[in-house]
Amino acid sequence: GYHADRWKNLLIQYSSPTKAYFDTSGQDPFCMYNYLLDITTWNKSTRRGFIKVKITDYAGNTVESQMNSEASTFQQYKRVKILTGFHQDIENIAKISLTYSTKTLIGPKHKLRILHMKLKSLNHPKR
Repeated sequence: GYHADRWKNLLIQYSSPTKAYFDTSGQDPFCMYNYLLDITTWNKSTRRGFIKVKITDYAGNTVESQMNSEASTFQQYKRVKILTGFHQDIENIAKISLTYSTKTLIGPKHKLRILHMKLKSLNHPKR
């Protein structure tokens, strides 16, 4: 195993593709429900930024993902897969909201136009 703060640098040095999975315990405060966000955008120019996901169930309960530490690059008609996690499990999702940010205070605001989006639970793949 690898320490969580150093896993990427250790695995990048291998020439073959490497997958890394992080699991947490089922006990609070270490629960994490992982989802794979698969997005295809249609902006004409390349965008670079961060996406935060918010999901809401039919009862109005809402949970927001943690923002990734690395920016993603979005190009026209290119799929981007982002691993995102929530501290609470939402079983019957009624609404998905995305917030796109470049984390810059100076410069123009850019929109991210989404052509296709899929959110898949990694803890419960049949959802």
